[in-house]
Amino acid sequence: MADASRPHDGDFVDKVLRQFDHALDVVHDKVLRPLFLAGRVIAYGFIIVMAALVLVTVLLIGVIRFANVYLFAGHEYITYLSVGAIAILAGMFIWRRRRPVNLRK
Repeated sequence: MADASRPHDGDFVDKVLRQFDHALDVVHDKVLRPLFLAGRVIAYGFIIVMAALVLVTVLLIGVIRFANVYLFAGHEYITYLSVGAIAILAGMFIWRRRRPVNLRK
């Protein structure tokens, strides 16, 4: 009689382990995968923003040096006035495109 009940014990254990495996898969798909995806987006976004910041800084320094050496040799103030004027115009453009807080929705 004990031999007849042993195969059923294996089936019960298999069913319980299948249910446990299914529950772990659901938790992984519904909770962990979105968390990992959000972490990747944050990490890669931070890397891209930092790389863009470095690139913009290097390009600005290169343009200023190029203008100082080849365009306005001996008159560096013209370079700084030009860069300042471009920055002010860009700031005015960005400021003009802003919207009040209550209209942003």
